[in-house]
Amino acid sequence: MIVVITIPFVTVCSFARELAPIVLRAPAPFYLLLPMSQFQRLEQMTGESGLLRLHGAFVVVVGLGAVGSYAVEALARSGVGQLRLIDYDVVRPSNINRQLYALWETVGRKKCELAVERVAAINPQCKVEGLDLFVHTDTMSKVVAPSFGGQQPDFVIDAIDSLNPKLELLTALLASELPFLSSMGAALRTDPTQVRIGPLREVTHCPLAAIVRKYLRRRNVSIDFDCVYSPEPVRHLRRDAVLPPGLSEENYYPRGRKRASLGSLPTLTGIFGLTAANHVLLKILEHAVR
Repeated sequence: MIVVITIPFVTVCSFARELAPIVLRAPAPFYLLLPMSQFQRLEQMTGESGLLRLHGAFVVVVGLGAVGSYAVEALARSGVGQLRLIDYDVVRPSNINRQLYALWETVGRKKCELAVERVAAINPQCKVEGLDLFVHTDTMSKVVAPSFGGQQPDFVIDAIDSLNPKLELLTALLASELPFLSSMGAALRTDPTQVRIGPLREVTHCPLAAIVRKYLRRRNVSIDFDCVYSPEPVRHLRRDAVLPPGLSEENYYPRGRKRASLGSLPTLTGIFGLTAANHVLLKILEHAVR
């Protein structure tokens, strides 16, 4: 006689949640023996020393929209141990087509709060800090500050799409000598094969990169830093691809000038964010020994 015992799915999930913190705190040889280890596939690529470097890394992501939200997703799923996530904005219906935290049920909520919740759901062991602030000179010390444990950021991702905050952040990062990667314009693009990483000095066919270069030169600030960008021309567009400021959404935050609304595909903005995160992961793993 065969006896079949059915265990409720809820009971299984509850047990898994209780087991996860024990597994993730255990030494590598122990948790690798478990068949469902969260980071097993990752460690197969990085080796034990690489995984430990990721667990010990501290990354700051500034801007949690179409690019930044996907960068955070990859960093969290890669086991980065500390994350500081910064954005002052709230989710709006127009964000749903391309931003990871944007759902009808999250409209009106703070992006930084949603980002913290999602990271905690992916990796409960990650020390994640959300900052609800407008990036400018008066808040910059909080952006680049050491973690609660006193660790300096290992890397900063600039995913800001507003010009003045972006300029202030880049100026501060260059002065601090912290490693960083900046995202240029991801909107209006359609060709994923053209997304790449290279120095800002060499970026072509990107209006945002051109104006960032112009203003950084006026400040006598270097433009020889890496960014993720696409050289795809954006001249041949539908008339409605760019809406003037007068027809665009109101800014949530009262500071900053009103911006034009740029059309975008969820595929391209997501690829920008994942490309940025991949660059950061490889930099963190550069000195790991398998």
